[in-house]
Amino acid sequence: MGGWYTVIRMNTARVYIAGAGAIGQIIGAAVSDVAGEVVFVDVNSELVGRISGEGVVVERQGVPKVLRTRAVTHADGLPPADLIFFCVKGFATAAAAELVAPLVSDATVVCSLQNGWGNGDILGGRFGTDAVVVGVTYNSATVGEGKVSHTGVGPTHVGPLGNGNLARAEGVADFLSSAGLEAHATADVQHEIWKKLVLNAATLPTAALSGLAAGPLGAHPAMLELVDGVTREAVAVARALGLPIDAEERIQLIHEVLERVGDGKGSMLQDVEASRRTEIDTITGAVVTAAEGVGIDVPLNRALYALVSGLERARGLA
Repeated sequence: MGGWYTVIRMNTARVYIAGAGAIGQIIGAAVSDVAGEVVFVDVNSELVGRISGEGVVVERQGVPKVLRTRAVTHADGLPPADLIFFCVKGFATAAAAELVAPLVSDATVVCSLQNGWGNGDILGGRFGTDAVVVGVTYNSATVGEGKVSHTGVGPTHVGPLGNGNLARAEGVADFLSSAGLEAHATADVQHEIWKKLVLNAATLPTAALSGLAAGPLGAHPAMLELVDGVTREAVAVARALGLPIDAEERIQLIHEVLERVGDGKGSMLQDVEASRRTEIDTITGAVVTAAEGVGIDVPLNRALYALVSGLERARGLA
């Protein structure tokens, strides 16, 4: 862990959040209590302007937290980061990496907390495997009237990209934990990423196409049956890849998550409602591609991928 971990503990770390969406704002607001400085970096000039002028407002269990901080659309003139959290959509990973590249030094830890599969490989190719920590978070949020509602509270799992040193991941996990977010470091992080990928593949496109928030999605018998079927397909692929994921455990957890999140809307549904491009390629598309590689048929996942991709094409978002 070395000096980087000591810097974090001294509350002097310079932290950048690449991607100022809902999850980025949750992470940024939380770590602001233990960081020396938090800066958001996003290409959306309107969003950056709002954060710069009004700050970030994150509401958790009815209690709002306001963070006044910097937000920028470029890295010009900014000092190097101690830690960068990547919270952008999967299709924007490569572009975001180039955007923040001037902020990355040999001592910088780059941490992906993104949905989907393959983001870590992109970051590792740009910054080097040893610099990158990858993970998943079970925190979820809905963007509302000038605020982000922290609708789902859950753990975050991080680990080294490839067979890297676990120390940097442990430092990130301790940093997030000290900020009040449950976090764990694991050498088997690819397993955790696929477990979250199964959850996302089952719930995000089904919600996006039906228009149902989490609770109503779980309460609709026909939709829940579809969610369970998609889950079993994705788990079969994971097991063929050598990952010991249990289908019934995932199904039970997904049911619990849908009930707990209640009126919270999945990120893909929020994207569809706002006519934004979705992460279907790095979520359902990743499952379909992996299924082809191991010779498993996943008709439900293929259908959902075709439908969401077709919806994007119809709206000129593809």
